This record gives sequence, structure tokens and C-alpha cells, in this order.
Amino acid sequence: MAKFEIWHNPRCGKSRTTLERMTKAGVTPAVVEYLKTPPTQARIQAVLGMLGFDDPRQLMRTGEPVYKELGLAGVSGKAALIGAMAANPILIERPVVIKDDKKAVLGRPPENVDKLL
Repeated sequence: MAKFEIWHNPRCGKSRTTLERMTKAGVTPAVVEYLKTPPTQARIQAVLGMLGFDDPRQLMRTGEPVYKELGLAGVSGKAALIGAMAANPILIERPVVIKDDKKAVLGRPPENVDKLL
């Protein structure tokens, strides 16, 4: 049986909808409230690879005030951007759904999760 994980923010409608789609499909994922338990830099790097994202900004919420406060628009190094996400998990776009630690999708829109189910 496949193992699923969701980086979840219960206050986010898209995150709740994605989790609901998974549950209705008979999947019970490990729910990681990433704002309370942030992923490590290594985990973020691995998930970027699973998502097929070359630029860490593809997983970043660039509209968050902390993005501007940290001056991340002017940062070009991948390691620095990943470090910023690990230190400030609010910067991580949500939800992220991971299957078997091999594939991942961003649940925006929530229907994206169907690709893994």
C-alpha cells in the first residue's frame, strides 16, 4: 500500500479540500502541520526534486510579508532560499502531497492530488 504525507495548514481552504479529496479516495495520509513542525532543509530539497521544481521559489509563497522583509526577491542562491523556508515555514506553499517519498504534487488546485491517487 502506498504511503502518503501531506504538508497541511488546517486554516487553509485549499489544504483542507486536498485532505478531504484524499480521505474520500480512501487514503489516510500522515498529516504534517508544517507550521508547527517545519521540514528540514534536506527534506525541502528532496521534496523540490519530487515536485520537479528547479527553482525553490516555485514552492514559495512570495506574497508573504516575511518574503519581502527578508529581501528574498534579490536572493539567487537555492540554498539560501531553502534555508529561508526551513526557518520561516510560512513561506512554503501549501499543501504539498508526497507519495512513497518518490513523487509529490502541490495541491493548488486541490485536483492536482488526483495524479497521485
